[in-house]
Amino acid sequence: MNKAINFASIFLLFTLSSHQFLLRVASSNSPINSNQFQGYADERTLKSEQEHVHEVHCSRERSRAARKVIEEYLTPFLEKENYQLSSKCRLHPENDMFRDQEEHKICLDFHDWQCGYCKKSFLDEKFLDQHFDNRHSNLLNSSDGKCLADLCGALHCDAVMSSKSSRNRCNPAAATRNKHLCESLAESCFPVSDGPSASRLHEIFLHQFCEAHTCSGKQKPFSRGGKVQKSLFVIVSGALILVLLPLFYLFLYLIQRDMKSSTQELRHISKLGRKTKPT
Repeated sequence: MNKAINFASIFLLFTLSSHQFLLRVASSNSPINSNQFQGYADERTLKSEQEHVHEVHCSRERSRAARKVIEEYLTPFLEKENYQLSSKCRLHPENDMFRDQEEHKICLDFHDWQCGYCKKSFLDEKFLDQHFDNRHSNLLNSSDGKCLADLCGALHCDAVMSSKSSRNRCNPAAATRNKHLCESLAESCFPVSDGPSASRLHEIFLHQFCEAHTCSGKQKPFSRGGKVQKSLFVIVSGALILVLLPLFYLFLYLIQRDMKSSTQELRHISKLGRKTKPT
């Protein structure tokens, strides 16, 4: 009887422990499975949306790279001169067909992207890009001259995309073609006749972008710097201040301490001198 009771107790404990183990395994795998299911859901949604796709002949990725180049290596100089680009300039934000969609991207977390138009959620930005192409392409202003990717040759997009094409052997014909496009942008966006600010920006644009379109390798793009260099300078300057400021106060403290000890010694010597005077 006792053996049966003991056996039943052992069997019950084994059953409970096995059940708890399975629950742990299931709970530990649930986030992965939920992400997988969400990914599959995203793919099914995208496939169903592809039935009525308005085809756009403009690279979203290269347009994003061109926008990044403009923001980092041109906008700081525009702000410094308080200069407003004309809407006729192809670098103007209104001439970027993807700008409105990029502004409607909501990044809640690394794996949580949301469409600002319809509030659908996606695991990755690339799924959101495909969703824009499939469901909201009717909101694109795809008229002529609205594709920033067409300016990538002039703006050195490959330099910020770290693509293989930036390390390929230089093509003199392509370099000449990109330089002509670059110079035409300088002429149309910063006409020298518009005044001193436009004239200065015209010169900066030539140095920043156009002069590097050569196979000699002597000139590098973005020679005038941009937001990245300025932020790095601020970080380095702040670090130096944080290091040097305590040393400065330590130096002042040591000087004051030495001066105080010297004063006390002088007073002590003067007292001794008065005591040793003959009567």
